[in-house]
Amino acid sequence: QVQLVESGGGLVQPGGSLTLSCEASGSIFRIVAMGWYRQAPGKQRELVATVNAGGGTDYADSVKGRFTISRLNAMNTVYLRMNSLKPDDTDVYYCNGRIYHSATSWDEYWGQGTQVTVSS
Repeated sequence: QVQLVESGGGLVQPGGSLTLSCEASGSIFRIVAMGWYRQAPGKQRELVATVNAGGGTDYADSVKGRFTISRLNAMNTVYLRMNSLKPDDTDVYYCNGRIYHSATSWDEYWGQGTQVTVSS
C-alpha cells in the first residue's frame, strides 16, 4: 500500500505565494510520475502540473510561468511552488502519483487534498 500525504495549503492574498508538498510512503518500488491536480466544487478535477522520473514537467496553461513543480527523488517528495496567486486558483489541490509497488504492478494514488484559498 502507498500513501500520499500533502501539506502547505492555506489562505493567501492575491499576488502572494504558497508552496505545497507531498510525500509518498509505503510499498514503493519505483515512481513513474507525481503531480498536482485541483478541483472546485461541482467541477472536474484538472491537471495543474506533473513531473516524471526523468525530470520532465508538464503544466496547465493557466499556471505556466507562475507555478513550478519539483521533486526530490531520494525522498519521494514533490513540491508545487505557486507564485502570483489569483482568486481563480482557489481550489482543493490533490497530489497524484503513478507508482509501481512491485516490479510488474503499478497503481495511481491520490492524496487527501489540501485547500488553497486566494482572497483579500
